[in-house]
Amino acid sequence: MDSKALQQFVNGKWDEEIIPELEEYIKIPAKSPDFDADWEKHGYIDEAVKHAEAWCRKQPVDGMSVEVVKLEGRTPLLFIEIEGQKPGTVVLYGHLDKQPEFTGWEPTLGPWKPVIRDGKLYGRGGADDGYAVYGSLTAIAALQKQGIPHARCVLLIETCEESGSYDLPPYIDHLKDRIGNPDMVVCLDAECGNYEQLWTTTSLRGNLVGTLRVDVLEEGVHSGSASGIVPSSFRVLREVLDRVEDPATGEMRLEELKVEVPAERLDQAQAAADVLGESIARKYPFSSKEMEPVSDKPLELLLNNSWRPTLSVTGVDGIPDFANAGNVLRPYTAVKLSFRLPPTCDAQKAGEAVKKAVETDPPYGAKVEFSIDSPQNGWNAPAIADWLDEAMQAASNRHFGKDAMYMGMGGSIPFMGLLAEKFPESQFLVTGVLGPKSNAHGPNEFLHIDTGKKLTACVAEVLAAHAARG
Repeated sequence: MDSKALQQFVNGKWDEEIIPELEEYIKIPAKSPDFDADWEKHGYIDEAVKHAEAWCRKQPVDGMSVEVVKLEGRTPLLFIEIEGQKPGTVVLYGHLDKQPEFTGWEPTLGPWKPVIRDGKLYGRGGADDGYAVYGSLTAIAALQKQGIPHARCVLLIETCEESGSYDLPPYIDHLKDRIGNPDMVVCLDAECGNYEQLWTTTSLRGNLVGTLRVDVLEEGVHSGSASGIVPSSFRVLREVLDRVEDPATGEMRLEELKVEVPAERLDQAQAAADVLGESIARKYPFSSKEMEPVSDKPLELLLNNSWRPTLSVTGVDGIPDFANAGNVLRPYTAVKLSFRLPPTCDAQKAGEAVKKAVETDPPYGAKVEFSIDSPQNGWNAPAIADWLDEAMQAASNRHFGKDAMYMGMGGSIPFMGLLAEKFPESQFLVTGVLGPKSNAHGPNEFLHIDTGKKLTACVAEVLAAHAARG
């Protein structure tokens, strides 16, 4: 392979086609079903899929078939199959649905407004994960351009990932004969520790989402009349939450939410911590210069974010805004809880443990209920094959000029656990462009364009190595 010619082809494709395509894609408010109950009526998800489909059909890729598959009542899936010249099947994954707008965008930016600035493409969904279908197909086209053989490739581009991928299993079952038995999976929906080398995700945390509600009254009453007699629902909620989480440290108190970190992952985390150092925390927009991360040790921060359980309160109900906050002792307080679970933790058992802890023997006999929305297991990658490690190291050094690195990721990609369960012998390359300050899901989300180009070239090199392995 001529790696220089490969990079030239990839760069040209990005500059001439992919970036303009992504700019148009960003304009489409294709919010995931959890954030747009009328997604089918609005048609934005279908629009995003048609936009990507049209580009794919125009690509000079031999042996390619492109199809939009639509099961009744499900979000659509873009299915692309490319004939191979070598044994094996590679599945390449991405998604086109998006997170909602969120607040706090800079005045010149916006979720549906593509802006290129300082080598970054701003807007919702470009990096998470709209670029994946374009990058994956370009990597394959780059190989064919040089006559480099590759295995059969299947692209699965879903539109329900940001809602937990609940539509994906029916598609996997529906298409199982056409997918075949992949021996490698490439996922471009992950993070990178920096923009200076190839980062491979070795694990993903699970996610337990639920609503904790505390009721103390049937209706609100005068706070002067009731306080001191009726307990505050907010205080009761704090008390039952403390059964699950240490309020001083954030450590989870339930053993069902914890696992032992494998020795290999500890070694990889230490290597990543040595490279990243203080940048692990510096990439976040802390509210003041005095704010500090929960630890001053880089290794502890990486382990906290990849192999230890955490709790975030992501929504509140029953609390009026300031303009409507009268002197009333409110009847209830409800919070949406998001537990990030260790990769090998059983999410269902973790949910049951949380429910038992908060509901048993409630303070003052208050009505306390924890309703579980979606327990999702995490994922821990199988042992990496020598050929894949060598291919990633070589590709990273050729296109980034530095060694490839391994790191666990704090988020969740339900697809990975699903495929790992169905195809336990597969090798996995889970990587992405979500580096420091890229802020997926939040304001000012951006795609680091140069990293997207280099990552595409690295994927091409890994696909070539997969085809050439012994």
